[in-house]
Amino acid sequence: MAENKTELDFNVTEAISKTESFVDQNKKSLSVILVALVVAIGGYLFYTKVYVSGKEKEASVLLFKAEQYFKMDSLNLAINGDGNNPGLEEIASDYGMSPSGNIARYYLGMAYLKTKEFDKAIDALKSYDANDEITGSLALCAIGDAHMELDQTKEAVSYYERASKENPNNFSTPIILMKLGLALEMTQDYKGALKVYEKIKKDYSSTPEGSQIDKYLARAEALAGK
Repeated sequence: MAENKTELDFNVTEAISKTESFVDQNKKSLSVILVALVVAIGGYLFYTKVYVSGKEKEASVLLFKAEQYFKMDSLNLAINGDGNNPGLEEIASDYGMSPSGNIARYYLGMAYLKTKEFDKAIDALKSYDANDEITGSLALCAIGDAHMELDQTKEAVSYYERASKENPNNFSTPIILMKLGLALEMTQDYKGALKVYEKIKKDYSSTPEGSQIDKYLARAEALAGK
């Protein structure tokens, strides 16, 4: 036991000695690395606390006018600006790292969808980083809508499925599920559509979609051969 302890003490002492020797021999390199780490951490803190914070204040002021135009359905002004105030395109591009710049991408995607610029809508909405489940599900649904307009039904099905699972509620979820069911019918997946319609009947019977679901159920059952 004493021999083992002596051997262990020797190994620890030897390891410490080697470490001290390494530090002595590499003081200059280690100092450079330490300074680089301090600079990197300081730069990150400056970027997040000062630069991004400042950009957010600017972006939130600029977004207010563009958001107003969007809500008024003045989509060209919302997207491109009015000459005095920048539009959603510019805000999303110049302030994309800020929360308001991120929200601008959401509005921009929705505006593109309304102006039938579907590829642009998909790109903008995919770049949107949803911080809440409501806009997250609506953005996914809107991407599905854009794919449907481009006759890309399978892609639409994928996004409708994802949208239907985020933030289930009695308002948007049955609408999304109806879109999913109809898209599945278009791909001739009648059994899949039937399951979706059955879910609407079971979970959302009191909604407008639920009140008329029986006719869709009957059609899907007939087409599925049930």
